[in-house]
Amino acid sequence: MSGIPIASLSHGQMAVISDYRNEILDLAERQSRTDETFHRLKNFGAIQYTYCLWGLVPGSLKDETSPFNECSHAYLSAARELLAYMRQTSPDRQAVEDLISRIDVDMVRNQASFVQCQYSAESFNTASLVRPDLGEVPAHLPSLAAFSGLAAVLVAGPFVLAGMTRRKPDAANRLG
Repeated sequence: MSGIPIASLSHGQMAVISDYRNEILDLAERQSRTDETFHRLKNFGAIQYTYCLWGLVPGSLKDETSPFNECSHAYLSAARELLAYMRQTSPDRQAVEDLISRIDVDMVRNQASFVQCQYSAESFNTASLVRPDLGEVPAHLPSLAAFSGLAAVLVAGPFVLAGMTRRKPDAANRLG
């Protein structure tokens, strides 16, 4: 089965769509009529979002040198494509049009179409997932810092928890 082509976003559009992603997904959850295309677009976006570590890596949206920038383009392009698909198929067209109008206003306000990056011209496809280049993490300081911080928490966490849960001798035992 071939995939569904997904047009890319400019870097500026990506930042705006990021602000509306949860609303797009909430609107998608409320759809009473769905089909295979709808589910494939939604699923592709969810998988890409997971590959991008849920957008938690610093700089993944705004820093085009981030190893997570390309997969951010992919999941946000999928969200915009899902919204465009709902525009064609949703029985609640007014809710879809209202959301699109708000996004359009923010796109103009932020001059979003003029901000480009190396992934702005890249199109995506539901048949081909985009994974972050984890080999580039050591060369990207914000990503390295995030993963180092996570590693420190994972290593130190058990020791901190052990210290917090260790029983303290009560006053009666100390006097006795």
